[in-house]
Amino acid sequence: MDVTRVRRTGAVFALALALPAAAPAHAQDAAPAKAVPAASASPPDDGEWAMPAKNYASTRYSELDEINTGTVRDLQVAFTFSTGVDRGQEAAPLVVGNTMYIVTPYPNRLFALDLTQPGAPLKWTFDPKPAASAQGVACCDYVNRGVAFADGRVFMNTLDGQTIAVEAGTGREVWRTKLGDINKGETITMAPLVVKGKVLVGNSGGEFGVRGWLTALDAGTGKIVWKAYNTGPDSDVLIGADYKPFYDKEKGKDLGVTTWPPNAWEIGGGTVWGWISYDPELDLIYHGTANPGPWNPEQRPGDNKWTGGIFARNPDSGQARWFYQVVPHDLYDHDAINELILLDLPVNGTMRKTVVRPERNGYVYVLDRATGEVLSADPYANINSSTGVDLKTGELAMVEAKAPKMGKVVRDICPTAPGSKDWNPSSFSPRTGLLYIPHMNLCMDWQSAEANYIAGTPYIGAEVRMFAGPGGHRGELSAWDPVKRAKAWSVKEDFPLWSGTLSTAGDLVFYGTMEGWFKALDARTGEELWRFKTGSGIIGQPIAYRGPDGREYVAVLSGVGGWAGAVVVGNLDPRDATAAKGFVNAVADLKDKTTKGGTLYVFALPSKR
Repeated sequence: MDVTRVRRTGAVFALALALPAAAPAHAQDAAPAKAVPAASASPPDDGEWAMPAKNYASTRYSELDEINTGTVRDLQVAFTFSTGVDRGQEAAPLVVGNTMYIVTPYPNRLFALDLTQPGAPLKWTFDPKPAASAQGVACCDYVNRGVAFADGRVFMNTLDGQTIAVEAGTGREVWRTKLGDINKGETITMAPLVVKGKVLVGNSGGEFGVRGWLTALDAGTGKIVWKAYNTGPDSDVLIGADYKPFYDKEKGKDLGVTTWPPNAWEIGGGTVWGWISYDPELDLIYHGTANPGPWNPEQRPGDNKWTGGIFARNPDSGQARWFYQVVPHDLYDHDAINELILLDLPVNGTMRKTVVRPERNGYVYVLDRATGEVLSADPYANINSSTGVDLKTGELAMVEAKAPKMGKVVRDICPTAPGSKDWNPSSFSPRTGLLYIPHMNLCMDWQSAEANYIAGTPYIGAEVRMFAGPGGHRGELSAWDPVKRAKAWSVKEDFPLWSGTLSTAGDLVFYGTMEGWFKALDARTGEELWRFKTGSGIIGQPIAYRGPDGREYVAVLSGVGGWAGAVVVGNLDPRDATAAKGFVNAVADLKDKTTKGGTLYVFALPSKR
């Protein structure tokens, strides 16, 4: 393991466009030194874990500190549980009261474990029986990123496009609503979020030319309350009188139509398969929109609204408040669906309500969460395809020599198609003021081809080969200071990091590797303090909780898969450089380092009894 202290230097990137003028020294001295989570979105820790992101601010931070830098060396397995499914385990377990809830990849079984009993035996199982044909239109493994708990119910999504409410105490189905059409290539892989009695759900399938949307269901009945599309006319996108974007480039009538070739918006992607956050004080939800279709950018001239960006919406009506397009006319499949962390932090001596996001394009964006203004955008990874963000216009400056062209192989584009980081979420510690970003160090060669749309079949138009970036390592965990706008430290990993991170009041950060190591680092220095080898690669989201016995536990699902682990879970030929849309070329040796799996691991310190 290579721990590197990283200092900001002017030689990293020419980002003068993205750097606001320095504040007077006395103003900076007066401001708090650290960022803090939005108070209304991050209530005091009750020891439970009721949503994958821990809270509406999406901090993925636990206030428990029994397991800390001094005690973590004694951490040991408390119990395990086999899910019986050996596809990619990307979900976060939930803990509410004395019960743990786990959802599997397809066939999306939901388990409830009794934490009051030794070994946490099974209380009940719910089998939603999704359509088997959904597996054929799952772009990147049959994954599921978690469930949500609210008002005595567990809310889950299935691969075949259904949202289901299950009675938490019994496992009885309360309602189910069909939202997606697998015949068009629509699936659902995201974790739902419950806000003000509404279950928020978005679709997957951008690689099949589906039309992206976010919908709100009544948590009591499952009936659709509103549905916002991310392409098409303003009436479909729910853009009305309340819409007040910060940048001129986001203003205009029916941009979801006029920024596309005729009718291309109808099969233009912009799905919502990632994360949603909510600010109760501003009463706004924040969600990203994914890549436009097809990948071949020459087939869709224009900005391709409203793909590749961030929406702020009213949770009651779905009406848009603002939008910022991170990657207009996306060239590289850089879905803007990553986590959105709600922090209050000093900017030029003034505390600002912000939303912070490490994007796939390699920049950490800090936006005013009331207006959508980009306050900063700094590189956290190797980038050669763009040079920075102009804060006056919000425009990302692209490098023309790295733009895909028909009939040409464009080489050494950094970052790669899944980006500097993909869906796997960061965590934030208010104790250290640092954001812990699990990411990749991959580049790619790209060759565009003409894509033809046929419903329910891939609509891509690109051949990609990925490979390790500068330095040769393929993964990295970076501790990012959003106030100083720089890395505090980073740890290099051999394989891409595809797990989430967990930070705790014990000044620890937990994450997993694709070889199957589960690790705990000192959150202030990056020093590795503990590791445990699980039975398969880890791409899940670790959590911490207080058990019925009052002790602190840490849990994570182990089971390699997802796009990064397709070579193992899909039994792909490691010699095929284009397999898994080119990812296999970067991780062919993963087959020699891990195997398929599907096991929950729960850790604790030895009992004092």
